[in-house]
Formats: sequence, C-alpha cells, structure tokens
Amino acid sequence: MIAREWKARCPMSKKEAFIAYLYETGVKDTSVTKGFKGAQIFGREVNEYTFEVTLITYWPTRESIIAFAGQDIDVARLYPEDDKYELDPDTFVRHYDVLENHWV
Repeated sequence: MIAREWKARCPMSKKEAFIAYLYETGVKDTSVTKGFKGAQIFGREVNEYTFEVTLITYWPTRESIIAFAGQDIDVARLYPEDDKYELDPDTFVRHYDVLENHWV
C-alpha cells in the first residue's frame, strides 16, 4: 500500500472552512477513483496565525495514483477555489510505502 501526503497552510480564521472545502474536493475526488483505499486529514497550529493541514490518501499501486493525479504523481492536484482560503499549498506530494498498519 502507498500513502500519498500533501500539506497546505492557511490563516487560522479560514481553518474550518478550508477543512470542509478539502473534504468536498480532495477527499471526494480521490474516493471515486478506482483503487482508493481511504483518507485522513490531520491539522496543527503552526503559530497563532497559521494552521497546517495534511491530507493523506491510501492507494494499492502507483497506477491507481496515476488514475487520480496523472502521469507525474509527485505534482499536487490543486483546485481553482484554493485562493479563497488564502492557502500556502505545497505544489508537490510525497509518497510512502506503508510498512505497517495497526489499528486498535
């Protein structure tokens, strides 16, 4: 299994709206792609003004990621309305082989 990680930062005042928007765009778009196995959204306060969001999606193969992201899977898929949330998005993603997954 492969984990695909993307990060973006937004103002604290846009935090809740951006998380809802991320779910409606990134999570819903990936979830209808063949091979999609799941997603998690993480968040943390960077400082009193900035909130960082991490989206991790899970895939069985690189080919399934290509079906969502296109041939260059290391390029982030950004959306037209991202600017509305004053994002500082990563323009790249990282991929990790999932070596262990243990849920209690």
